[in-house]
Amino acid sequence: MSLANYSRADVALHNKDGDAWIIIDSAVYNVSDFAELHPGGEKELLRFAGKDATDVFYSLHRQEVLRRFSKLRIGQIAGEKPAIVQAEIGTMSTVPWAENPAWMGFRSQYYKESHFRLREYMRKYVEEKVIPEALICEETGRRVSDELWKDMAKNNIHPMRLGPGPWLKGLKLPGDVKPEEFDYFHEAVIHEEYARAACRGFADGVGGGFVIGLPPVLRFGQPALQQRIAPAVLAGDKFIALAISEPYAGSDVAGIQCRAEKRGDHYIVNGVKKWITNGTFADYFSTAVLTDKGMTMLLIERGEGVTTKPIKTSYSPTAGTALVFFEDVKVPVANVLGKENQGFQVYNFNHERWVMAVGSLRGTRLVLEECFKWATQRRVFGKPLIDQPVIRQKLASMVAQIESTQQYLDFLTFQMSSMDYSEASKKLGGPLALLKYQCTRVAHHVADEAVQIFGGRALTKTGMGRIIEGFQRTYKFDAILGGSEEILADLAVRQALKTFPNARL
Repeated sequence: MSLANYSRADVALHNKDGDAWIIIDSAVYNVSDFAELHPGGEKELLRFAGKDATDVFYSLHRQEVLRRFSKLRIGQIAGEKPAIVQAEIGTMSTVPWAENPAWMGFRSQYYKESHFRLREYMRKYVEEKVIPEALICEETGRRVSDELWKDMAKNNIHPMRLGPGPWLKGLKLPGDVKPEEFDYFHEAVIHEEYARAACRGFADGVGGGFVIGLPPVLRFGQPALQQRIAPAVLAGDKFIALAISEPYAGSDVAGIQCRAEKRGDHYIVNGVKKWITNGTFADYFSTAVLTDKGMTMLLIERGEGVTTKPIKTSYSPTAGTALVFFEDVKVPVANVLGKENQGFQVYNFNHERWVMAVGSLRGTRLVLEECFKWATQRRVFGKPLIDQPVIRQKLASMVAQIESTQQYLDFLTFQMSSMDYSEASKKLGGPLALLKYQCTRVAHHVADEAVQIFGGRALTKTGMGRIIEGFQRTYKFDAILGGSEEILADLAVRQALKTFPNARL
C-alpha cells in the first residue's frame, strides 16, 4: 500500500481524542484507535497528538516498537526524509565499535571472503528466525521449538557449531563455505550471531549442551556408538548434554563422586550431577564418572534409573539447567568415550571455554552499542547524556577493554585454526583459560558501567534497558560455568610455570 504525503499543518489538525496523528522521524502515524491501548495511558499519548513526537518517542521506546506497530503508519511528511538510521534485518551496525573491526572496514589478516558471506547469512538467519523465538522462550521458559531446532539442522548449522572436523565432510554449508576451508573463525561467527539475541538463557538452551556434549562422542566414541548417536543429534531429533559438575565438585573436576562399577560388559552408575545445561530435555549425557583407577567418560542414555529435575537459576529455564540423578543405571562398556580411567584426556574444556569467551565478548560489545545509542538520545539537564565528560570516559574505558580483548581472542582463534587437536590441547589450555578470564572481567566492568549509564532502566526487564538488564543479571554465568575466574587464572599461571626457565633478575 502506497503512503500519502502530508504537511505538518495537515497533521496538526488531528489533535484530539478519536482523531489523533503524530509524527515520528518524518513518518505520520494515526494513533486514534491505539490511544486507549497505549501502555502509558491515553491522555499521555494525546498530549502529543498533532505534533512531532520523535524526541519523546525515542526517550521512551526502542525502535523495534515502530516495526511492531507499522500498520499504524499512514503517510510521510512531504519533502522530508528520515533523519534516524533504521535498523534493517541482516545489516551490520554502523555505530562506532558495535562490530568486530573486520566488519567495519578495517583490514584483517584473519577474515576472508567466506567469513563475510557466512556472517551475512547468519545475521539474517538469527534476526529473522532465532531472535523472535528467543524472546518468547526467555520469558516463558519453554525450550527451543522442534521447528527451529530442526531448521538449524536442515541448514547444517549444528555441525558448524562443533568447529572444523570430519563431521562437515560432504555438507553444503551456509554462505557457500566449503567444508575444507571451514575454520574456527567461521565457527566464531555463528556463536557471535547467537549472542546478539541478548537472551542468555536461550543462548544455552538452543544447544549449549550439544556444543559441549557431542564432541567427546565424535572424537573418542567407538565407531558403532558414533553412528548410533551422532546422526540423530545432528539431525535435530535428539538432544545431548555434558554432565561433569556435581553438588560435590564444580571447577574441581577431580573431586567428582559419581561412580561406575564395572560388572562384566556393563557399568552400574550411581551419583548426582548438578547445573547440567539442557539436562531437563537431554536424551544423552556425556558423563564423567569415577572408575577403579581414575576418571572415565561414559555416554549415558536417558532410560531406567536416569531422572532429571530443573534447577531455578538467575537466567531463564529455557536453558534446561538440571539436577541429573543416576540410580543403578546400566551402561554398556562400549559406551566408554576414550579409554577407561583416562577421562581427563577426553575432555579438556578448551573448546568450551573458547565458545564461552566468544559469546561473552560479543554480548559485551552489544551492550557497548546500546550504551552509545542511549547516551546520544537520552537528554538530561537540558542536553544529551553524551555531553557529560564522565559518560564519555565510561564509554572509552569500555571500548579499550573490548577491543584489546578482541585482538587476544582473534590471536588464539588463529592458533586453534593452525594447530591439530593434539598440539592445541598441549599448548592452549593456559592461554584459553586466561582468555575466558579476561572476557568475563571485561564483562564485569562493562556491566557495571552500563548500569550507571542507563540508570533505572538497567534494572527493568522490558523497554529501553531490556538488553542491559539481562546482561547485568546473567553475565556472571560465563564467569562460573566452564571453570570459575579464579581457577582459570591460576591454571594459566601454573601452566606457564611448567616451562619456566631457571631465570633470575
